[in-house]
Amino acid sequence: MKKLFLLCLLAVFSCKSDTKSKEEISKTTPKDFTEVEIQEIFTNDSLSIRAIEIIGENIAFAANKGSFGMYNSQSKKWLTNTQKYDSLTPEFRAVAATENDFFMLSVGSPALLYKTGDSGNMELVYKEKHEKAFYDAMAFWNDSEGMAMGDPTDTCISIIITRDGGNTWKKLSCENLPKIKDGEAAFAASDSNITINGDNTWILTGGKTSRVYFSPDKGKSWEVFDTPLIDGKATTGGYSMDFYDEQKGIIVGGDYTNPSGKLANKAISKDGGKTWNLIAEGEEPGYKSSVNFVPGSKAKHIIATGFNGISYSKNSGRSWEQLSDEGFYTLKFKNDSVAYAAGKGRIAKLLFK
Repeated sequence: MKKLFLLCLLAVFSCKSDTKSKEEISKTTPKDFTEVEIQEIFTNDSLSIRAIEIIGENIAFAANKGSFGMYNSQSKKWLTNTQKYDSLTPEFRAVAATENDFFMLSVGSPALLYKTGDSGNMELVYKEKHEKAFYDAMAFWNDSEGMAMGDPTDTCISIIITRDGGNTWKKLSCENLPKIKDGEAAFAASDSNITINGDNTWILTGGKTSRVYFSPDKGKSWEVFDTPLIDGKATTGGYSMDFYDEQKGIIVGGDYTNPSGKLANKAISKDGGKTWNLIAEGEEPGYKSSVNFVPGSKAKHIIATGFNGISYSKNSGRSWEQLSDEGFYTLKFKNDSVAYAAGKGRIAKLLFK
């Protein structure tokens, strides 16, 4: 069964569509959303699904209990499986895909990073055994180069990079990264701590300090900028980030233990992440774990999701409205009106109208 699953998964990559930028997806004037239709396509009450990846017309996920799977949009059927490491059952909260492979990365120690393999099994390509190991997100610049980020195990955040299509990974030395501040870490809430646009890369941290790291050269050099998001506790700060282009970005978060809190939990940047300004201060929405610019919307339309519902802005975050009370941890757009979202025990297709 495992070999059949991997063969089916590999077949998806052979016909995977090219990824387009948010601006390429739609050249027309974006229409305002007034509602969202939620079509549930997967349920399993025992799973907490925080990482999904759209692969061509299909979708893949990895979750707790070692679970991972792929949805065929044409047949509308799922293939699911589990991955174990010796006697351990990993919890996966980060996934990514290239033209040829699917990757999934676990939280906790040992950190385990798997890729689809030619053998018909998922292959372990990176392992890190450290008491503080905890990876939060993963993304690729291209089919050869990718990265994952996680909490600090030393005096800097953890960053691992591949330059050979994910076959080997190397952890960056703290000599090449900014030093962390007290209590700075990240949240593995939605696999959206990393945003990539061309060679540009942004990483969002949170906790007692919430900052944005920036690399203009695919992870070779880094600088870091402060954010105005709420901080001071292990549960506060930035949870999710998105950049529409090289200049316009948004970060959201708050404190998941106080989901109704609306102060200092959302901000935008217009200069590539160097400076951030709070938006809709004291207004809805409260805590959110995932944020996305609507593709083709010229950075005006934004969707933010969390376990407390789906919020929508049509004016670059200055004001928001609640589209649905249904909760999801993470969301990814397929085009300018269709997205997939995942949360506690389910994955759904979202049609924005």
